Amino acid sequence: MLLKLIACEVFTREICTCVARTPHPVDLEFTPKDAHNDADVLRRLLQERINVAGTSERHYDAIALCLGLCGNSTVGLVSPSIPLVIPRVHDCCALFLGSQEMWKQHFGDAPSTPFSSVGYMEHGGELIRDDGNMSQHLGISQSYEEFVEQYGEENAAYLWETLNPKHTPGEDDRVVFIDIPESPGQEQLAACRKRAEEQGKTFVKLDGSVALIRDLVDGNWDESRFLVVPPGHTVAAVYDYDTVIKAVE
Repeated sequence: MLLKLIACEVFTREICTCVARTPHPVDLEFTPKDAHNDADVLRRLLQERINVAGTSERHYDAIALCLGLCGNSTVGLVSPSIPLVIPRVHDCCALFLGSQEMWKQHFGDAPSTPFSSVGYMEHGGELIRDDGNMSQHLGISQSYEEFVEQYGEENAAYLWETLNPKHTPGEDDRVVFIDIPESPGQEQLAACRKRAEEQGKTFVKLDGSVALIRDLVDGNWDESRFLVVPPGHTVAAVYDYDTVIKAVE
């Protein structure tokens, strides 16, 4: 299997580690970290690169994205002639942790918790990823009025409260550093700890894993963890913690 892999540059170390060990030939391409600050910009960039890969003389068997929903950046993507593979995750946090299950365990009750990693810190810009609120994290941008129109008054009120919880000081004032064995970075860990202390927050180190990235590269695409989008189908969002994304005709 010949694979085209498009990944955010924050995964450079982890991707290269996995590509070096896979039995499959993989052509790598990275997107800049800052492109993720605007979903429309990143979506256009990804679609352009998918289109180029689809017409390449390399004749790829599949195009894999080391990205998640990423604030709706992958919603609307389509690969005209080659299957497109995307992990069922919201963003880079779950990819650094190694699974969506680990993300739910550590972030499910507080998905807006700031976090960082070696790869995230060494590619310029902000040192810590801060998603702001759950709606932004899940890629939801509807207004309350749009929620009412779509779900009704009672359901809209519940959804809005769930997606925009009131924060109580001290309730979850963490800054998390995801430490991946294949990407050692004591300097980055120390810098993240210092930033957390400066902000008066609790520093937490979690053990990360390349398991999800490794299976993406190796082609182990079970349906529970990866979405394989057939040629001509479009990526759509599922605003939950499990399915995350789906393919539509």
